[in-house]
Amino acid sequence: MNLEKFLPLTETTYYILIALLEEGHGYHIMQKVEELSNNRVRIAAGTMYGAIENLLRQNLISAVPSDDKRRKVYKITEEGRDVLKLESNRLRFLVEVANQNGL
Repeated sequence: MNLEKFLPLTETTYYILIALLEEGHGYHIMQKVEELSNNRVRIAAGTMYGAIENLLRQNLISAVPSDDKRRKVYKITEEGRDVLKLESNRLRFLVEVANQNGL
């Protein structure tokens, strides 16, 4: 499968995938994104659950069985990890280009 079709990721999606390198429910993901971004990115509940639905549909994350019926728990899939790596490499390249050109 051509995983580059998922690129570029939005900043929100990028942070959500990083947050889901460890299993978590929606509120945990929201908190983790704030922590990872030094409070620069805050995800509203509606945005969060829309992003979760898209990521589930794209098979970049999956639901994890849980005993807690009130909270759905998610984790990144192998395909999601591969997309995250591709995006990280893409971003690294952009920074290298900027650095090489005096920024």
